[in-house]
Amino acid sequence: MRMSIGERCFQVFNYSFLIIAAATMIAPLLQLLAVSFSSPVAADAKKVFLLPVDFTVDTWVHILQNDVLWRSFFVTVFITVVGTFLSMLFSVLTAFPLSRKDFLLRKPIMFAIVITMIFNAPMIPFFLTVREVGLMDSVWALIIPGLISTFNMVIIRTFFMGIPSDLDDAAKIDGCNEFGLLFRIYLPLSKPVLATIGLFYAVGLWNTFKTAVLFVRNPDLWPLQMRLRSFFVSEEQLSTVDLLVGDYDFNTTTLKAATIIFATIPIVIVYPYLQKYFVKGAVLGSLKE
Repeated sequence: MRMSIGERCFQVFNYSFLIIAAATMIAPLLQLLAVSFSSPVAADAKKVFLLPVDFTVDTWVHILQNDVLWRSFFVTVFITVVGTFLSMLFSVLTAFPLSRKDFLLRKPIMFAIVITMIFNAPMIPFFLTVREVGLMDSVWALIIPGLISTFNMVIIRTFFMGIPSDLDDAAKIDGCNEFGLLFRIYLPLSKPVLATIGLFYAVGLWNTFKTAVLFVRNPDLWPLQMRLRSFFVSEEQLSTVDLLVGDYDFNTTTLKAATIIFATIPIVIVYPYLQKYFVKGAVLGSLKE
C-alpha cells in the first residue's frame, strides 16, 4: 500500500526522533570508550570526543590486571546469575497459583502482595531483620532480601491468566498435575515474558549498590558498582599514578572511563539476544487482568 504524504512525514519524523534519541544514549558510552583508549594528556585537555586521541591500550592493560576489580566482577556475575535464576523461579512459583481461578485465596493474597508495592518496608526494620537472620557480610544479603519483585511477579501472573484454559483441561485429561502443567505447558508458552522479566532482574542485580552499602562491610564481597564507587571516592584505590608514570601512559581520568565501560559492557552485550522477546513480553504481560 502506498503511503500518503502525511504518513511519510510522520514516518520520517518518527525515525529521525528515534535516531536522535538513540544517539544521545550511545554517544556518552562511545565518548568514555574513546577516553579509555586515549593518552592522559588528551583526556585531561578535553580533546577526546568519539574517537581516541593518541591511541594507547595501557589503561586497559592496567584495568585487566587489577585483581581487586576482577574479584568484584565475579561477585557481581555470581549474584546476577544465581539471583536471576532464584528470582525467576520464585516469581513463577508465586505467580502460577495466583493466576488460577480455582484458587480460593488468590484475591486476598494478591491484595496483601499489592499493598507492599504501595507501602515499602522502613529502612531500619529492614536492616535489623537482615542482620538478625545472619545475612550480614555475605553475598546472599545481595540476593535474598529482594528475591521477588512484586511488579515483575504481577506481570508474569497476568501473562499466565491470558493463556487459554482449554490447555489446562487438555493437559489434565492426559494426566498432567499442577507442576507438570506449569513446567510443560505454561513456561514454554511464556518465553517472551520470562525473557523480559529475567532481563529486569538481571539488570537490577548487576547494578546492585544500595543493598551492598547496607549489608556488606567486607571489601572482598563488594559487587562491581560498590567497587566503582570506592574508586571514584578514593582515587588512590584505583591508581597511585597521575600522569605518564613509569612505562605506563594513563592517569585517573582514563582509568575511570575504562572502569565504567568495564562495568557496563557485559550487561549491554546480553540485551541484543533478548531484544526480540523484550517488547512482546512486556506488552503481553500487561494486557489482561
